[in-house]
Amino acid sequence: RIRESIKEAKAQRCTFRTGPELEITGYGCEDHFHEGDTFLHAWESLADLLSDDTTDGILCDIGMPVMHRNVSYNCRVWCLNRKIVGIRPKIYLANDGNYREMRYFTPWWTDPQSVGFGELEQYFLPVSVKQATGQTKVPFGIFAVSAHDTVLATETCEELFTPNAPHILMSLDGVEIFANGSGSHHQLRKLNTRVSLVKGATEKAGGVYLYANQKGCDGGRLYFDGCCMIWVNGKLVSQGSQFGQLDEVEVCVATVNLSDVRAFRASFISRSYQASAAPTIPRVEVDFALGDPRALALSASPEIEVRIHDPMEEIAFGPSFWLWDYLRRSAQRGYFLPLSGGADSSSTATMVAIMCQRVVAELKTGTDRSKAQVLQDIRRITRDSSYTPTDARELCGRIFVTCYMGSQYSGEETRSRAAGLAEAIGSLHTSIRIDGMCDAVKECFKKAEVHSGPTTNDKLIRDPVMGGCSTENLALQNIQARSRMVMSYFMAQLMPWAASGDRTTAAGSLLVLGSANVDEALRGYYTKYDCSAADINPIGGINKRDLKQFLEWAARERGIAVLQRVADAKPSAELTGAEGEQEDEVDMGMSYQELGDLGYCRKVLHCGPLSMFLKLRSTHWWGDGRNLSKSIRTANDGMKTQDDRIAQKVKDFWFYNAINRHKMTTLTPSYHAENYSPDDNRFDLRPFLMNPMFAAQFRAIDRAVKEAAEAKQAWE
Repeated sequence: RIRESIKEAKAQRCTFRTGPELEITGYGCEDHFHEGDTFLHAWESLADLLSDDTTDGILCDIGMPVMHRNVSYNCRVWCLNRKIVGIRPKIYLANDGNYREMRYFTPWWTDPQSVGFGELEQYFLPVSVKQATGQTKVPFGIFAVSAHDTVLATETCEELFTPNAPHILMSLDGVEIFANGSGSHHQLRKLNTRVSLVKGATEKAGGVYLYANQKGCDGGRLYFDGCCMIWVNGKLVSQGSQFGQLDEVEVCVATVNLSDVRAFRASFISRSYQASAAPTIPRVEVDFALGDPRALALSASPEIEVRIHDPMEEIAFGPSFWLWDYLRRSAQRGYFLPLSGGADSSSTATMVAIMCQRVVAELKTGTDRSKAQVLQDIRRITRDSSYTPTDARELCGRIFVTCYMGSQYSGEETRSRAAGLAEAIGSLHTSIRIDGMCDAVKECFKKAEVHSGPTTNDKLIRDPVMGGCSTENLALQNIQARSRMVMSYFMAQLMPWAASGDRTTAAGSLLVLGSANVDEALRGYYTKYDCSAADINPIGGINKRDLKQFLEWAARERGIAVLQRVADAKPSAELTGAEGEQEDEVDMGMSYQELGDLGYCRKVLHCGPLSMFLKLRSTHWWGDGRNLSKSIRTANDGMKTQDDRIAQKVKDFWFYNAINRHKMTTLTPSYHAENYSPDDNRFDLRPFLMNPMFAAQFRAIDRAVKEAAEAKQAWE
């Protein structure tokens, strides 16, 4: 892919090319970066790139890990004409949220007492690269590349996000072109931040800024959404797609006039005054000119408008592309989904449908390279070497199985919605009843025998009933949910065989999709190891509010009318009684809107119980007098003020989050889309055994409520 991108850049007469962070190995190697083999094979790949004419006539900035003096660094390797120009290690590593770079790499140290970025060291090249380049050693450190007609430098991903980003000092020292190789994942409404940072990098200091980002699923929960950009003096002149194509290679090019940069800077007198006293950054000279000798025959690329997707489009395209990447790389036969007709599973099914639409569209409108790759992937997944889908519904029927898993408590409305959605998108839809499985478990429990301990066989109660005590009710609800999980995996393994008949004896099963949303995970409102336990979950990082809007968007924009019925219905688990009697928000004692606000305060604003209460009581949150849902932990009659109600809601949230925290350790790997995700694997690291009473914190909330009431009374 790197070679293809360089070839495409050269074909468009480019003289400089930059690529994503750690592009040779892939950003998501994680603990594989602790293995010497990873570094060895990275150098072998670079040696291969330098062994032919790939880098002839084009300056290349390539991302890869490098070990220098037994220390691992995240580096940019500059290459030109089959030689290495220098190696630039990353100074500021991303080490929060989803990022753990300091687990694998060490930041390049620069003396804070000295001005600039320090002296260059020498890096002695491995044998494979020596043989390819004829070089023995190259510069290692922070430097600028000095060509005949301009000066270039690089900063890597996180460095752009820091308050004192390297490009600031570099621009004052005359660097005119900046390259940023990034590994930035998609998150809802995040692109705005990226755009503003890249724009700001040259809007005040002037210059040309190239931003390259990874694209696709890198083997984990993250989806890297591309959207490479080129900016000149704060104006966008080229932008790649965020979700536009399935092609693994996308080249974003522009023609820039460096005279515009020089004029911009020279006319900014305050900037010139600072630059006149700026420290000098080490230069590595190259015998190369970036400018076209026929410059007078060229025109600079014009300014264009920034393209940013609507959040509903982000939900439609991000997870659906992630699902396709995951499926084709897993080499499995497709997806299986327990389709209940509710908002969550319907959202997941719609994402698979959009995935199929995008795949079929790529066969018609993609590049020759992507058409060939996609068709090859389709045939490998379907185990049919001659298959070419005619439309998205046909492809959906070949790789997507849905099943309505009803029980005596299921309603006709949900069954109808599930069937209508399956028909609209073309999935192979089935239905079963799980009552037999549940009854079998209850019968098995009746035969339990006591062999020792404080009770006897004749005293053991063996007949739990729905409508009995809470222990009975929960156990009987949970066995319904867990039966669905068992049946999901059973059907996922058998359906390729059962549906294909004699057409194939090829191995492989369906991947089971989960459909638990981020708010229910925060509250713990799901059964551990129920049908939320799956192989992957495309909506696990998306809140209920956004999912409802997404369903409305898909009904309108994708012509799936039944989704409006789904969006309008009140969420219900349908585990206890007649249709419509069990509502999720009543069961939880909090609305999805409230859960979204509570989760945002907890993770994004870093609030504990007291600070969460103080935030939410303000008038631009819940202090505006809005109605809050009734608590299920205490009598609501005693709460006379809004502060009382907010305090109780905060206490309820922390209580249920604590007692259900153990469930987070078993969450199905989910597409990361929301910045308050409770994913325990890497994003939200907390103990999974906590005291749910939060005695000191809750007493502090009570004091705050009392003091506020006393102050209000005194003011009146």
